[in-house]
Amino acid sequence: VLEEFKVMVKRALHIHAIHQRLQTSQQTGGQDFHGLTGISKSMQEIYRFIERVALSDISVLICGESGTGKELVAHAIHQNSPRKEDPFIVVNCAAIPDTLLESELFGHEKGAFTGAHAQKKGKFELAHTGTLFLDEIGELAPPLQVKLLRFLQDRSIERIGGNQKIHLDVRIIAATNRDLKKEMDNNLFREDLYYRLKVVPITIPPLCERREDILPLARHFLQKYGREHRKPQLRISPEAEQPLLSYSWPGNVRELENLINRAIVL
Repeated sequence: VLEEFKVMVKRALHIHAIHQRLQTSQQTGGQDFHGLTGISKSMQEIYRFIERVALSDISVLICGESGTGKELVAHAIHQNSPRKEDPFIVVNCAAIPDTLLESELFGHEKGAFTGAHAQKKGKFELAHTGTLFLDEIGELAPPLQVKLLRFLQDRSIERIGGNQKIHLDVRIIAATNRDLKKEMDNNLFREDLYYRLKVVPITIPPLCERREDILPLARHFLQKYGREHRKPQLRISPEAEQPLLSYSWPGNVRELENLINRAIVL
């Protein structure tokens, strides 16, 4: 009980500090925000959204094409929240086979299945008091969707092979590049889970819709990888700017980052 009280006081102090900062800060239009870079109106709106939604423990659903920076937005929400000193755990639901993902998320008891030689804590338990970021949530298999919904309803899990409820304090942030509404209409994604996750939705626009961010991002990556490759004096020439601005960037920010990194190396 004392530990829970300490956590509540810590979070209350943090929320008070953020409220004071929001009241006194001017919107200066800066381009850097907790690892995010952008001067466009849409990115400035996302910064303000992050500052406000971070204060609560409500679930957030981040939508956007691959490479737009959904994980960076999730991390920025965590870093602006009262949970910033606690774990930020990332799970890419598309990168782990369904047969392993349940154990990865919820853990298992010793002997729960062949090869389970010891008890294992899952990502939910590792994220206790912090934030769990579920990337590519649209890839989650129906049985795991049910287990996630159950957690969102009663804030408890059961390890595979166990029968004891484990109550956890975890904030859920999910992300997808899929149209979950369409997936729901096709019975591929649960309607009740969709609305549980979509309490606070945010959509990150593709890079081609915020072209004013292209050069600031390019310079940011030039500085970052210039230091990494010991070429800190490199600059983007005026001749190079126009091709960067006119390209459609189907791979979004990730494609731009890879291009600048490759250009510095070669």
